[in-house]
Amino acid sequence: MPDDPVFPLDGGCDCREVRYRMHTPPLYVHCCHCRWCQRETGSSFALNALIEADRVTLLHGTPEAVDTPSPSGRGQRIVRCPRCRIAVWSHYAGAGDAVAFVRVGTLDAPDHLPPDIHIFTSSKQPWVVLPPLANAVPEYYDLRQHWPPASQARREALRARLRDRDRGPA
Repeated sequence: MPDDPVFPLDGGCDCREVRYRMHTPPLYVHCCHCRWCQRETGSSFALNALIEADRVTLLHGTPEAVDTPSPSGRGQRIVRCPRCRIAVWSHYAGAGDAVAFVRVGTLDAPDHLPPDIHIFTSSKQPWVVLPPLANAVPEYYDLRQHWPPASQARREALRARLRDRDRGPA
């Protein structure tokens, strides 16, 4: 994804205790219709912008990370405002703290990040109607088939940095 003139984008919780900035476009935006996300959000889906955590800056506040179960059994850490309890982003076990799943609805201008893909549509609410040309899959997907090449390159660069970090000094 090329740099977008709308970035950076700021966001935060309802009470404004926690404020953050996304410096670049995300890797990809999921609209997840799984029952777990429906329960967790109290709505019909969760809209998450996947982005390297080092491209998100905390501007104000000290959010609280809450360990939460997930269907995979590996859990996720949901980062919430300690005062109003709004979830601003989360970290899933697969990528750990390196990738933030920013809750698009917490952005000041969420309309800049429509979903790139609808996932787990096999369990979406039947009255949720997707646009006819929407990129949608019944469960999860192979990112090599769906992510744009620039996002895949960013993912590979992140993975290389994490491997180097885990190896430590030579």
